[in-house]
Amino acid sequence: MKFKVSSAALFGRLTSINRVLNSKNSFPILDCFLFDIQGTQLSLTASDSETTLITTMDIIESAQDARFCIKAKTILDSLKEIADQPITLDVNLDTMEIHGEYQNGSFNIVGERADEYPTPHNMEGEVFTFDMKQSTLLGGINHTLFATADDEIRPVMTGIYFDFTPENVVFVGTDGRKLVRNKDFSVTSEQQVGFILPKKPANIMKSLLAKVEGDITLTFNDKLAQIISADFTLTCRLIDGRYPNYNSVIPQNNPYVARIDRAALASTLKRVLVFSSQSSAQVKLSFKKDLLTVSGQDVDFSTSAEERLICEYDAPAMNIGFKGTLLLDILNNLESAEVTFQLADPSRAGIIMPAEQREGEEVLMLLMPMMLND
Repeated sequence: MKFKVSSAALFGRLTSINRVLNSKNSFPILDCFLFDIQGTQLSLTASDSETTLITTMDIIESAQDARFCIKAKTILDSLKEIADQPITLDVNLDTMEIHGEYQNGSFNIVGERADEYPTPHNMEGEVFTFDMKQSTLLGGINHTLFATADDEIRPVMTGIYFDFTPENVVFVGTDGRKLVRNKDFSVTSEQQVGFILPKKPANIMKSLLAKVEGDITLTFNDKLAQIISADFTLTCRLIDGRYPNYNSVIPQNNPYVARIDRAALASTLKRVLVFSSQSSAQVKLSFKKDLLTVSGQDVDFSTSAEERLICEYDAPAMNIGFKGTLLLDILNNLESAEVTFQLADPSRAGIIMPAEQREGEEVLMLLMPMMLND
């Protein structure tokens, strides 16, 4: 069977789903893309058995419906250097020989039969469905993904928690030292339900959502989640387990509030961290009337640095220590021009928030303190 398609469009769609594939797979068929032609539609699938991503595109012409697989690296390398033009793929479904022909050349590759390719898991049991804007889902993932844990000691903390409530949807990420809670009030639920999205599909979604427009449909049960847009459908297995009570670790009644220029503080931290201990990356923040002093030292190498910043602060003087690299991560994942620090005492977590929240959204980031030696 033959079909004709835009080479650039095909390469672009294959590149977008390629991130699902693992470098090493237990089943050779998972090294492949699945091509599924139905009429004038071509569905392209990539899967690692836990996560499946499907994208659909129009084809110029097709002789018949067909399903077959091609090694991902083989087809990507074949298309990578071809300028945008129609390309015809002639597939022998008996021998799986594939002949590609374009304006000034051709190539021959070998495909695989689609019989062994895994089918996406079906949603069973109680299923919940929510529609939301692309910006809502992208914002929630962007704000929380960096705060998730990397180790597997507590698997539930390696993913993003989606908590649907009657008031809002809450996106949460934490590794035990930092925590992000992103509330979006444009999505509500009749009952409180939630799930934990693993880090890999979250990273894939972060990349894909930046390039799509329109609403997103999110469907999930106790084991699977499915995210559908006009351009793709992602199905993934969820992390099993109970997520920590994130609200209980957020300190209440924080009377000391400072308002600081975010970019200036981030720049100051980068300079001071050069002279701080490389092992602890500790920095000291010293607040007093409308002034913040950021300092760091490494006693082993006799280095130190100190910088002063103007800020809005009208409370008793206070010193608090933080891991500077984590504080810098938090500042880099906020978009506002200014941020507020809400503090109670040096032993309690500090809350960092945008000074101006976006309409319909509330972003809160928390960082555990480090004990100061002086």
